[in-house]
Amino acid sequence: MPYAVGSLVRARSREWVVLPESQDDFLMLRPLGGTEDEIAGICTSLEPVEPARFDLPDPTEIGDYRSCRLLRDGIRLGFRSSAGPFRSFAKIGVEPRPYQLVPLLMALKLDPVRLLIADDVGVGKTVEAGLIARELLDRGEATRLAVLCPLHLAGQWQTELDAKFHISAELVLPGTAGRLERHLRIGESLFDHYPYVVVSMDYIKADRRRDEFIRTCPELVIVDEAHGCAYAEVQRGGRHQRNRLIHSIAQDPNRHLILVTATPHSGKEEAFRSLLSFIDPAFANLPSELAGPQNEPYRRKLAAHFVQRRRADIRHYMKTDTPFPSREDREETYALGEGSDYRRLFDRVLDYARETVQDQTGGHYRQRVRWWSALALLRSLASSPAAAAATLRNRAASADASTPEEADEIGRRTVLDIDLEDAGEGADLIPGSDPGDAEETVDADHVLRRRLLAMAREADKIAGEKDAKLKKATSLVKELLKDGYNPIVFCRFIPTAEYVAEQLRKALPADVAVAAVTGTLPHAEREERIIQLAENPKRVLVCTDCLSEGINLQERFDAVMHYDLAWNPTRHEQREGRVDRFGQPRDRIRVLTYYGTDNQIDGIVLDVLIRKHKAIRTTLGISVPVPVETAQVIEAIFEGLLLRERATGSAQAYLPGFDEMFKPQRKELFSKWDDATAREKRSRTVFAQETIKVVEVAAELQAVQASIGLGADVRRFVLDAFTAHGAVITDRKDSYRFDLTESPAPLKEALLYGKPFQGRFDMPVPEGVSYLNRTHPTVEALAAYVMNASLDPLLKGIARRCGVIYTQRVERRTTLLLVRFRYYIITTRNGIDNPLLAEDCRLLGFSGAPEQAEWLDDDAAEKLILAEPAMNI
Repeated sequence: MPYAVGSLVRARSREWVVLPESQDDFLMLRPLGGTEDEIAGICTSLEPVEPARFDLPDPTEIGDYRSCRLLRDGIRLGFRSSAGPFRSFAKIGVEPRPYQLVPLLMALKLDPVRLLIADDVGVGKTVEAGLIARELLDRGEATRLAVLCPLHLAGQWQTELDAKFHISAELVLPGTAGRLERHLRIGESLFDHYPYVVVSMDYIKADRRRDEFIRTCPELVIVDEAHGCAYAEVQRGGRHQRNRLIHSIAQDPNRHLILVTATPHSGKEEAFRSLLSFIDPAFANLPSELAGPQNEPYRRKLAAHFVQRRRADIRHYMKTDTPFPSREDREETYALGEGSDYRRLFDRVLDYARETVQDQTGGHYRQRVRWWSALALLRSLASSPAAAAATLRNRAASADASTPEEADEIGRRTVLDIDLEDAGEGADLIPGSDPGDAEETVDADHVLRRRLLAMAREADKIAGEKDAKLKKATSLVKELLKDGYNPIVFCRFIPTAEYVAEQLRKALPADVAVAAVTGTLPHAEREERIIQLAENPKRVLVCTDCLSEGINLQERFDAVMHYDLAWNPTRHEQREGRVDRFGQPRDRIRVLTYYGTDNQIDGIVLDVLIRKHKAIRTTLGISVPVPVETAQVIEAIFEGLLLRERATGSAQAYLPGFDEMFKPQRKELFSKWDDATAREKRSRTVFAQETIKVVEVAAELQAVQASIGLGADVRRFVLDAFTAHGAVITDRKDSYRFDLTESPAPLKEALLYGKPFQGRFDMPVPEGVSYLNRTHPTVEALAAYVMNASLDPLLKGIARRCGVIYTQRVERRTTLLLVRFRYYIITTRNGIDNPLLAEDCRLLGFSGAPEQAEWLDDDAAEKLILAEPAMNI
């Protein structure tokens, strides 16, 4: 090739840098002061290209103290391929918190990378995994990436990878795979053609697709919500397939595998060890108790692959404050009211449910169908009249089962709150209550249906004004709006969410926007509806649990109301985690747990599951899942509720004496839960991350800042550069307003400036404010303009290539040199060369004459470029 990689050439009346992708007759070039978007290809046989020389600075073009600093900052912030400790940091669109560097540093010590990231909900595990992926790709240690995640998280992963890490990934989902396959050659796989993909776990786990994926699997795989792939005692079909998929992927000893989950234990030790076995099969046989000096080798080995931290561990990590919001937890109640229509319907439904489950006809199979039909009806009635009416009019989902076991599986999936990964799409659908007894006579079947339809008509009449639950909830939502909150109202069933949203639209002021998002909407439409809703200053989002996991809503909402109690306390935490996470602009969020005082179902679930879960979290600082199957607890509750007779005329409780009857089971559950809590506390101590020291993180951060600049450098550069170019900057405490009306036309043209805008230099950012990080288009264009103006004599830029000041910081003449390096780096993996052009900018300084220079150390030179002048020269 006629021109070396990294050399300067001149073509099209400007200087360019030769890139590694160049060939003998075709050069790939980047403008010397340009951005990645300006890279061009030039055919040397068609266009003239000649060597270029970087002339020495013109001593007649003297700058001041500010102009030299602007040039240095502009060059550093313009780098997109850094020669610093991390190749990727010049490209990413997010500034990691110091604690988020720990998993990255751990990963760079492993080959291959096998890591389990299990930090608390809302601390940024997606960013931590994305940092590792971007770094491995930029180092050439991986060329392809696959993210395996639940379907409802795929769009968010695609957005995060693109916006924060500039990784443009294709979505491989049931609705997109056919379109993507049309672009393939014969015999080519999706995963050969598209280097970066986000794949629905439940789509790819099927046998045929799984085998193809394993055959062409990328070298780097991230598994989100990895706890859904762990082995469990009750191996449901979907979980078993996911477990087989990840197990097969992990078999390749050279594959990089990153597992991400906030709940690695899920209350069960065997599930945790199953996850660890994906990292290293030997971890499946670790001692049950890892404490003590005799087990230190095991702990050290595991600590190299496992990181798990609470918010309290990282809130002030390395003296850098990470602003998590404080939480105001409140319990709010409603009462159906003695003698009310709702209460009378509840009594009728409970009598019907008890009568149904006590029916012994039809054998065990029909009994299980009737059992789940009764539970579905009770749960939907506790949710809303709309959900009750829909359930009463529909055939029970479990009635389509052919065995008692299948009926139980369908019932758990449609009635209980199992993991969303196990429940699949449609978890918020109405389960139906008509058991459809095949052995009933035609007349008896008609009588049953007429009875159900009569209760459905009663439920219809309660909707609206007679609904005590809705009435109290409406007043609570109004209070939240009055206090300045934008709440999310979580409901269990689709009819409830749509009903509550419709009623709130009628009851709330006209300036409050209300939208319902449920599982009936495609994933893209859910996101679009939320974006449209967020355009309104006052807004209420009513949704089902299709939005309870993984979806980040903290920038648009700041309160959560549990309109329906979840029968799984982990689901409550997932709901609250949508707003209670890093990036929440509000200092304080509010959580309302809403339940009925004369609805014994709510009371028992609240007391046995929700309050105990919250108490453990308050004490330990983390959540400990229920140590047994939540379904077992719920079924035990309802066995007492439905299989015991109700005292005639009892108005205070549906089951007098039920608390005493259930007390032994509650005691046993709480004892197991406390044991699990104690184990978790010991585990946190045993697995404390000590392989990466704070001093090591600090050293890497300092090296990154010296190489490419960090947030403080971006802030200084943007404020100084805009001020120097005549912009009017207004400090609004939480942000800055930039008005470039009087700035030079070339600068406004480079920035595509239209009107004043607001920006902020750290997260979180208020609504309507841009996060100005080093890769934001405004910062990128400003840095390119400052550098180009310093090189172009016609622009007469503020930044200059040479300058002089008089300062009291030095006692004799001292010279600072700003030096720009370009490195041509070739890494080889699996016999394949990966060329990389990296750049660096260093500040060198010496005192005295050049012939007898006394060189300064880096810290001394850095302090001098920030020196203020003491007098004019």
